[in-house]
Amino acid sequence: MHATLPLLEVTAFPAIRRRTVETLQVNLGYKCNQSCVHCHVNAGPTRTESMSRETLADVLAYLETAPIRTLRTLDITGGAPELNPHFRELVTRARSLGLQVMDRCNLTILEAPGHEDLASFLAAQRVEIVASLPCYLEDNVDRQRGKGVFVTSIRALRRLNALGYGCEGSDLGLSLVYNPQGPVLPPEQTRLEQDYRRHLGEQFGILFNRLYTLANMPIQRFGSTLVTKGQFRDYMQLLRDAHREENLDAVMCRSLLSVDWQGTVYDCDFNQMLGLPLRVAGRPRVRIRELARRDPAVLEGNPIAVKDHCFGCTAGQGSSCGGALA
Repeated sequence: MHATLPLLEVTAFPAIRRRTVETLQVNLGYKCNQSCVHCHVNAGPTRTESMSRETLADVLAYLETAPIRTLRTLDITGGAPELNPHFRELVTRARSLGLQVMDRCNLTILEAPGHEDLASFLAAQRVEIVASLPCYLEDNVDRQRGKGVFVTSIRALRRLNALGYGCEGSDLGLSLVYNPQGPVLPPEQTRLEQDYRRHLGEQFGILFNRLYTLANMPIQRFGSTLVTKGQFRDYMQLLRDAHREENLDAVMCRSLLSVDWQGTVYDCDFNQMLGLPLRVAGRPRVRIRELARRDPAVLEGNPIAVKDHCFGCTAGQGSSCGGALA
């Protein structure tokens, strides 16, 4: 695995600052039942990192004492976050606090042994599902995610539809996530969403609420692949050339906090994977347990740690955990 942070250190990315925290994104660990080519987490079946019960308690303390007036969403991610033994407790407690909960689900986990009732649990808790489906064509999905993943994903989506996810009149939100096949920018989100709807609807009868298009970030597994193929420099130039200043106002790091499996806080999930923690008052590392005891306004106006990979969020139509920015 090639380290890409040394290639991203020198940057002309504009300085930006934080606003009010509206979303807490919690990474429950890097273990996953898949190993995707585009994965910026380098997640997979052999990873052992997993949030402990003690660290989960710190996260819950933050949720209970944090800016309830402004904090709206708990965004749960991984790996496959559902593999963490405390996943359901976190979901249940957050929902009891009135927070919207999002589960970044790879779909195939819904058929994994021991998780047969997972879809029903998520529906009962009214959890929004953000599901990875990097293409609507079987060959492309299996090339990125492994043989048989597309067929399993389609079965999972049909099961979610049967529970009411993505259906008209239902409050069970189902979003799909697209990633490009290689070192290119995503197509225009609205147009691609129409293609997804048409193909998945006509071929499989599948419904969903929205499509998010995400740019591949030049870090971890995808970044290492670019280095191996001699494409890293060209991809970075593509991102820089496509930078749009107006996207800076909507980048997710302005209103999101990212927490890793050990409780360290970052400006975003990408910075987490590069080991670039959030800094407050010059401190090089801050834990979520510390923020639970402090006035949430302490983060407002705080500088965001930026490197060259940040151009991945502002290139073209922009990219974030919530899809295109423009």
